[in-house]
Amino acid sequence: MIPRGIRNNNPLNIRRSKDQWKGMSKTQNDRSFCQFETLEYGWRAAFYLLTRTYYHKYRLYTIRGIISRWAPPQDNNDTSAYIANVSRLTGIDPDEPIGIPSEKPSRWMAVGVAMAIQENGTTSIDWFAMLKGWELCRADV
Repeated sequence: MIPRGIRNNNPLNIRRSKDQWKGMSKTQNDRSFCQFETLEYGWRAAFYLLTRTYYHKYRLYTIRGIISRWAPPQDNNDTSAYIANVSRLTGIDPDEPIGIPSEKPSRWMAVGVAMAIQENGTTSIDWFAMLKGWELCRADV
């Protein structure tokens, strides 16, 4: 079965909110998570959240800081396991600053991919869609 995040073209399982993302599907059938027209737009939203909202607005610079807010334990997440897995997959220590997104894009993409693997339970990633999503996000700078 195809994981929910992939079916929704939402690799990081961004929750529905008042935000109207670029590329959102006109029909939102999933009660909890956003649905995007394409996987590229889902990745764009994911990278926007990671690099703009979490990095610039919330000033979260590490895997531990980001995941603690993204998947907090009070939402029934195993936050410690999530942090450990993203750290293991990326090779970035949980408390090591990831870097400025414009200067360290590959590290931010790695964090996004590791989070998508954690969220969807699969390593089957559409790398071209991920790269296009990064480009779409950065084009909005």
